[in-house]
Amino acid sequence: MAKVKYGRIQGKKWSTFTLVLSMLFMLSVVLLMLLALGMVSLPISTDDSPPTDLSAFRRKTVERGDGLGERSGQWTQVLSWEPRAFIYHNFLSKEECEYLISLAKPYMVKSTVVDSKTGQSKDSRVRTSSGMFLRRGRDKIIRDIEKRIADFTFIPVENGEGLQILHYEVGQKYEPHYDYFLDEFNTKNGGQRIATLLMYLSDVEEGGETVFPAAKISFSSVPWWNELSECGRKGLSVKPKMGDALLFWSVRPDSTLDPSSLHGGCPVIRGNKWSSTKWMHLEEYKV
Repeated sequence: MAKVKYGRIQGKKWSTFTLVLSMLFMLSVVLLMLLALGMVSLPISTDDSPPTDLSAFRRKTVERGDGLGERSGQWTQVLSWEPRAFIYHNFLSKEECEYLISLAKPYMVKSTVVDSKTGQSKDSRVRTSSGMFLRRGRDKIIRDIEKRIADFTFIPVENGEGLQILHYEVGQKYEPHYDYFLDEFNTKNGGQRIATLLMYLSDVEEGGETVFPAAKISFSSVPWWNELSECGRKGLSVKPKMGDALLFWSVRPDSTLDPSSLHGGCPVIRGNKWSSTKWMHLEEYKV
């Protein structure tokens, strides 16, 4: 009787084992069929970058996101360490640039600056462009762009102000200035501005460069030096190129304000300049 009982137990074990094998086999067959039909794909990496390469992480994260139009040839260029400044080439697609301009065009007004005593906007001769703000998260395309900015900068979406769209016509400019505040009034909401992402929405035939006159670097070291205007040669400069994004930090890694982040917009000599600015704060910026 003992032998019969033992045999039954063994039979049950083999039955369970066979059932498990059958299920695994069926799952494998289903997976192979889905792969063959192209309904699923295996994660295959063609990037030789080490896992600690943050630029590679940014690139993979941005490529996974949604967006309007196609963005190709994306890469990050280190521009300077004083101030910390980086160019993300082809950050926006042509369609995204045109979309932002179309949203802003009907509502453009003369640009103003922030009064450090009252926090209110005021007219100023140092800024002669026109502009307007897009509410943060106003539609899916804006949300996609803002998520992409957060992935690139590692600063949460909630810490950013709404996108500002700017238009510079021939002769219009923005004199060198700081994006950080030196008063308590303007830091009540979100704390200090710590970084700026400037996205170029159009090419400019001549002029319109973003210039850093206090940068701690040889100004003539940039490969586009010979293409710069007279204003652009007075500092470390970036030529506007549709789709490119310039990220620079207003604070040092130790959180102290960085005077080398002084920057301005050179006068447009030929053509039109469209750009979009995202200011990011230390804490959540309530809108």
